[in-house]
Amino acid sequence: MLKPHVTVACVVHAQGKFLVVEETIRGKALWNQPAGHLEANETLTQAAARELWEETGIRAEPQHFLRMHQWIARDRTPFLRFLFAIELNEMCATEPHDSDIDRCHWVSAEEIFSATNLRSPLVAESIRCYQNCPRLPLETIAAFNWPFTGDA
Repeated sequence: MLKPHVTVACVVHAQGKFLVVEETIRGKALWNQPAGHLEANETLTQAAARELWEETGIRAEPQHFLRMHQWIARDRTPFLRFLFAIELNEMCATEPHDSDIDRCHWVSAEEIFSATNLRSPLVAESIRCYQNCPRLPLETIAAFNWPFTGDA
């Protein structure tokens, strides 16, 4: 039976720039979107907001759902990655609370597309989705009969 890892990621955009987090993996500084695993007792949107705060120190809620990617990582791990969009009015300061994150950068789409240090190809693909895919309402992936909050 297939049991993929469920992850969330946020494309955060402000003033023509995108927010990436930098983490060192096997001695190499790699870029990713603020992203991570879905935890018990949280909805996908709650997970996205939590990961954003943990990795960047920014408190913001996903505004739109962009896409769900089903993919297999280089190590053959299967994933379902739920991608959200967050539009901020300005590029704000960041303060990672996750010890795995070294720093955050505001960069252009072109810098991401030409970067040789992306954690996975999904980082650039997420920016392409932000640029070209319709923004779907969060209700597209709403929780059903969710017992942990009164909002679903």
